Amino acid sequence: MISLSNITMGAKGLPGFLENPQFRLIFFGGKGGVGKTTCAAATALRYAHRSPQGSFLLVSTDPAHSLADSIGDFHLPDNLKILEFNAQDSLETFKTRHRGKFAEIAARGTFLDEEDIRRLLDLSLPGLDELMALLAIAGWAETRAHDLIVVDTAPTGHTLRLLTTPELIRGWLKALDALLAKHRFMQQRFRGSYQPDELDEFLLDLAASVKQMEGLLRDFRACRFVPVMLAEDLVISETLQLLGQLQRMHIPVTEVVVNRLYPENSCPLCAEGRRRQLQLLNELFSRGSLGGYTWWGVPLCPEEMRGPVLETLWDGVRVFDAALPTRLQPPLEIPPRVEAAPPCPSAETTFLIFAGKGGVGKTTLACATAVRLAQEFPGKQVFLFSTDPAHSLADCLEANIGPQPVRLGPGLTAMEIDAPGEFAALKKQYREELEKFLQTAFENFDVPFDRQVMERMLDLSPPGLDEIMALVRAMEFLEQGRYDIFILDSAPTGHLLRLLELPELIDQWLKTFFGFLLKYKLAFRFPDLSQQLVRISRDLKLLRNLWRDPARAALYAVTILTEMAFQETSDLLAVCGRLGVPAPALLLNLATPAWDCPLCAALNRRETLIKDKFQQTFAGRHQTVIYRQSEPRGLKRLGELGQALYRPRIMENRHGAVADLPALSS
Repeated sequence: MISLSNITMGAKGLPGFLENPQFRLIFFGGKGGVGKTTCAAATALRYAHRSPQGSFLLVSTDPAHSLADSIGDFHLPDNLKILEFNAQDSLETFKTRHRGKFAEIAARGTFLDEEDIRRLLDLSLPGLDELMALLAIAGWAETRAHDLIVVDTAPTGHTLRLLTTPELIRGWLKALDALLAKHRFMQQRFRGSYQPDELDEFLLDLAASVKQMEGLLRDFRACRFVPVMLAEDLVISETLQLLGQLQRMHIPVTEVVVNRLYPENSCPLCAEGRRRQLQLLNELFSRGSLGGYTWWGVPLCPEEMRGPVLETLWDGVRVFDAALPTRLQPPLEIPPRVEAAPPCPSAETTFLIFAGKGGVGKTTLACATAVRLAQEFPGKQVFLFSTDPAHSLADCLEANIGPQPVRLGPGLTAMEIDAPGEFAALKKQYREELEKFLQTAFENFDVPFDRQVMERMLDLSPPGLDEIMALVRAMEFLEQGRYDIFILDSAPTGHLLRLLELPELIDQWLKTFFGFLLKYKLAFRFPDLSQQLVRISRDLKLLRNLWRDPARAALYAVTILTEMAFQETSDLLAVCGRLGVPAPALLLNLATPAWDCPLCAALNRRETLIKDKFQQTFAGRHQTVIYRQSEPRGLKRLGELGQALYRPRIMENRHGAVADLPALSS
């Protein structure tokens, strides 16, 4: 067993990623809310102070940036720059600079006309927005623009998508190369030779940049990926998945940071938190496969890690060392405690979205709500689902949940929708119908070359189409009448914001692609695909209308009482307002009660200031405080939390009549 009281100092007392001057890139990654931004900022500051003659860059690739919030008004050393990378802006710059090349590539030897090409290119370039960040970072590292670049990444699921972007881009490059193949053949045939021109060079240079970037990410001497985690069930599960993926991708990982460890003291709340952490860490370290990593523990700090406090983060870091078996105290049951519980969603509710920064408890509260509604409305069918690339429903519910609906009990079904799998099924359907079509192709089709172009058409779909496909799958269930209430456990804020805005973009792409099929009289040659595209477009319209209907849908913003969470929640609610998505309630989760404990008292004072800020800024929204409790996992505990989380919608008036509670204002 491991005892936090027996943590011993490692070599020189510091993690290796803080002491290696040969590193050019250090990535910090993990589940949302574990402290990636804090660790990245503290690391960059330490290097900048230690080497005042050096040049250092701290960059964020998370769409929901929090670097600036983390630094605050703190004056950075002159040799440290921060950058919150705007991948979308970089993509627009890239498209503007190379639009002529893309159009000429597409025009050479393909049946598409100029208008087709322009519309497809305006809506596609999949994954290039995310690739822009990696290419820029790798380019700065290769050219030694900075001695070290420290990267604060997006939460796990989307970081893995980012790191696997090169594979996606290779498919995209093949699609563009297929557009040039016929031109090369015709030049070779009629001129006797073909000389590569600037378009070939453009594709070759981009492919070389992607390959160079992959090489740097896998360079053990120059690059490190540092997973950051908490000693919590769901976080540990996601961290193990991350470690497995990084190992398969050959990205070097040697150390893991375990953040926010409770101290040993007499406070019952701290003691229970510590006991639970010890138990989970003992279970984790008992796995023989994890011996190749060095595990560093960082204690829980009573102050929020922002501004000047960042410089102290690594002062308390300790390496875990094998210790003698330690007898753990029996668990302390801390029941759910909620202040200002909102009314239970009504029976007319159709769609609830639980959204917020990673690590704030979205999954837990979505699950508790689903269990409560299944109990509240015995005649209704509740469908709980996740589209997050890093699913955690199964861990929270302690049930075997996957890409098919799983019945958990009366009125409750759950599913972790496989977004890439949904898109792969669409591509498979397209390939099968394309094969039938090409066997009887029109005369104006040059089968050997136009075949390659058509095979690659879906590789030019917009980023995020797979996630939209997952939502469409849920809408199919709604149309079929299989379920009455849909509860979405969403991806962390940055990617949810993109998802909320995606339906408009995807709908434009669908219309363009379907218009292309109609224009070239191909729609009847692809009957199943055509029907699927029409169905997706129709379901997207249904989804957009549903999300904007306050009588049937709501977004519950889940947050915690920190300054960075406040800023991110403000961004989320601003986008909801712009898109017309009703967001009537704020769930202020994981609050610390005012116990007679110096640590808890300090945390409570800090959180009370943020709670007051929420109440003043969002006075028109219902705000509920949910205090820390025993970890609610499994249907029984989630049911207890669900009962505490909402008050009944009906109450008895003074005349004995029953009246509905007023609905939440949006």
